[in-house]
Amino acid sequence: MAEQKPRVLSGIQPTGIPHIGNYLGAIKNWVQLQDQFDDVLYTIVDLHALTVPNDPKTLRENIYKMAASLLACGIDTNKSILFQQSQVPHHTDLAWLLGCICTLPRLQHLPQWKEKSKTSENPGIGLFTYPILQAADILIYRATHVPVGEDQIHHLELTRDLAKIFNNKFNFNFPRPKDIMGEGPRIKSLRNPSAKMSKSDVNPKSRIEITDTPDQIVDKIGKSHSDSIPGISYDPDSRPGISNLLQIHAAFTNETVENVCEQCISLNKVQYKTKLSDIIVECLGPIRQETERILSDRHYLDTVLGKGKEKAAVITENTWKEVQNSVGLL
Repeated sequence: MAEQKPRVLSGIQPTGIPHIGNYLGAIKNWVQLQDQFDDVLYTIVDLHALTVPNDPKTLRENIYKMAASLLACGIDTNKSILFQQSQVPHHTDLAWLLGCICTLPRLQHLPQWKEKSKTSENPGIGLFTYPILQAADILIYRATHVPVGEDQIHHLELTRDLAKIFNNKFNFNFPRPKDIMGEGPRIKSLRNPSAKMSKSDVNPKSRIEITDTPDQIVDKIGKSHSDSIPGISYDPDSRPGISNLLQIHAAFTNETVENVCEQCISLNKVQYKTKLSDIIVECLGPIRQETERILSDRHYLDTVLGKGKEKAAVITENTWKEVQNSVGLL
């Protein structure tokens, strides 16, 4: 059998407008991968969003916001396929089959289930089984490479395991996808640098969204967590707040943290925060304007997602027919 050509696939939940942790940690890398691979798919995983309570109107709006944001950040539909997960057939079909070969202990051992189940009084089955749907999202396209963060690596290992089990059981040919670990930093909350930057944080000043205005950015950086140690230096253990800002700075300017520290060695914290605010404002300005422009044209967004759905569906239809034949459904 001919070797599977490289195919990249990754997904992002429709949480609305992304924050800079999303942008620097994942989306920026997605944009670069479009020029490194010939076959790239990115999906807005709206079904995964349903594992926690969601207002239907808000979810619908957040799908548009995420699509517009990805396009504004540089996702190019001439280089990649952008689509909405729920609109493409056979993700859930394959998830059911994978669920039939996955054991309960295998899911129970996943770190994210252990963490998330603690924060919910009555966690749903969807929250427990969504790693299986995640595996189906990948395998239905026969993706060979998946950009992931450290917190998702265990789920990709599950995907590889399920591919191996399915292949052995049904004489199939799912590739066992390799991870692409992005070089982007793990951006922390601006108000609590012991936690990652998150949309779920109740304090909006804990994060900078890519459509924040210059005044909002200046205010959030100015009020970000700091310390009483003079000067600017990188020490995540004793200076987590300043170190987080230095990582953000380095990621936006494509420099090392060491270089940034050398450039800012003579600045006090107020001067440094002003400098960093100016950098973020300059970098996010064009993205904010483009996001707002695209978001105002819903017909364009519907067209983009519609074309992405059609292209993605061609791939899933072919894979699903082969799967059906292998397991005896055809």
